[in-house]
Amino acid sequence: MKPYSKVRLYLSIAAISFIQGLQFCVSPVLGDIQAHYPDVNVSLIQMLITAPGLFSLVVALISGWLVLRITKKQMLVFAGLVAGVTGLLPFLYDSFTLLLVSRTVYGISLGIATTMNVAVVAEFFEGEARVKAMGFQAASVGAGMVVTTVCAGILGRSGFRNSYFINVIGFICMILLIVCLPETGVAKETKTEKIRLNGKVFLMDLFALLEFFFLITYTTNIAMHLSGALAGNTSVSGTLSGVFSGVQIVAGILLGVITAKLKKYTPAAAMLSFAAGAALLALFPGNIVMLTISSILCGMSQGVFIPTAATYLSNHVAPVATALASATLTVAMNTGQLLSPVVLNTTAARIFGETTTTGVYAISACGMTICAAAMFLWRHFAKD
Repeated sequence: MKPYSKVRLYLSIAAISFIQGLQFCVSPVLGDIQAHYPDVNVSLIQMLITAPGLFSLVVALISGWLVLRITKKQMLVFAGLVAGVTGLLPFLYDSFTLLLVSRTVYGISLGIATTMNVAVVAEFFEGEARVKAMGFQAASVGAGMVVTTVCAGILGRSGFRNSYFINVIGFICMILLIVCLPETGVAKETKTEKIRLNGKVFLMDLFALLEFFFLITYTTNIAMHLSGALAGNTSVSGTLSGVFSGVQIVAGILLGVITAKLKKYTPAAAMLSFAAGAALLALFPGNIVMLTISSILCGMSQGVFIPTAATYLSNHVAPVATALASATLTVAMNTGQLLSPVVLNTTAARIFGETTTTGVYAISACGMTICAAAMFLWRHFAKD
């Protein structure tokens, strides 16, 4: 493998991760957006976070094959440009429709970034270096979420529309990718290396879908979940979102240690971490200490599960198929995110008589516990 500057590679990974982090930049101001557009259904408000997955589903799969025609660098530079433009566009005109459409189109950037981040790591790193790079990738996604959510919350104090300025990050990432990411040309199939997936990939994808079906409830509900003296406080919701994201930095840094201890049971443990966090959210909506602990547990779940699943996939397909395997993981995660608000809100309404964030968190805690048990059984009996 040709040597490349590790500093530039890690900067490139961080830039891609920050593009991903912009998915959650509206999270701290969802409560204000709901108050500003009182006639808009709460599920549509939550879709400002999940709607990017709509375009991401298609773009991820297409980009998995486009690596044979367009270079990873070209696609990622384009992703940075789209993220910046769609993020700032809603500031020009006060319209929920424009905001929702812009957020949906940002899914182009999200699909490319999520797919190519894993592909870039797999291309430039091998063995233990790949695990460390995946950990850094998870940490940088967490850092991106911290910066975007905390800064968006601060900017949103003077009006939620001011939070849109955080999307300047898209342009900054575009420049970093132009400067730092090596151009290695398009991927090529050979007689021995084909773009082909297998059952192990699809099973991990299924668990990723379930993980994010429940996990996204943290981000889509936290701003509206606060009660008592904390209700409607964008700084608190922004801080909690920042904790959720910041823990992922720690998880990424410690990923090698965590996987060494938990081994093949790491994904199941990550799922249980969220289940515990969701249970605390349901029980203590007005207690800042318990909300912080729950944010840590939920963030740890995402920070450990994603790189572990991505590493598993990259190790079970040919190098040329890594982008497509990553694409299927992206599709699975975003499908879960997309389905979550409507399905869980409806389920909560039927079980509890009305749609409440507490009900959604209670259902998520139970559902994720069942998924963790299934993951544990799969990994226990798996031969790899």
